[in-house]
Amino acid sequence: MTNEQVTAASSSVTTNLRDPNIAEAPTVATPVGNPALIGVPTFLAGSIALGLVLTGFVPATAGGASIPIIMTATGIGQLVAAVWAASLAQNAVASIFGIFTGFWLSYAALVLGLTHNWFGILPADAQKTQELFLLTWLILIVLLTLASLRLPLAFTVLFVLIDLALLFVYMGTSQSSASLTKVGGYFVFSFVVVGAYLFFDAMNSATGGKALPPGNSVIH
Repeated sequence: MTNEQVTAASSSVTTNLRDPNIAEAPTVATPVGNPALIGVPTFLAGSIALGLVLTGFVPATAGGASIPIIMTATGIGQLVAAVWAASLAQNAVASIFGIFTGFWLSYAALVLGLTHNWFGILPADAQKTQELFLLTWLILIVLLTLASLRLPLAFTVLFVLIDLALLFVYMGTSQSSASLTKVGGYFVFSFVVVGAYLFFDAMNSATGGKALPPGNSVIH
């Protein structure tokens, strides 16, 4: 008897011995969903508000104008998307949204903390505190950019533009240069455009349309 015949016979015996009164365990469907449908638009809302502040849409004395959007819609939206992605075992997506949850909420804490003196930071040390914040997040987002080069090209472009925005805002802060800060704001609007493309892709796919091309990854 060949191996194939043995396998077939074994399968036949198992089938014949199966108790017809015992129901088979139902197949559990893998949950589906796209956390980007919440994460990306809420990210865009905070980014647009921040970009408007950086480019002078509001006076310099109203630097906290973006905080109501960032602290609520963006911060909560990123957190919900991160938890949703983790529940679907989309680990890379959960990491990305988790990182930006930290960025947006800590930015809100920075602005509110400096404005209301929550942290006991003297006015003379406020600039260095902002530089510390910007440099920390610039380093982390650069690490994210390098670690995610296997993602489609659209994500790499998005992260590079975020890196540039943080870099110019950092330089504008450290050099007290409104012009450099404004350039950082324009880079914010540039990554808003890329984010809008990703949102259209996610929504189009969710409503039965064809996915938009995200580009080939830098590393295959």
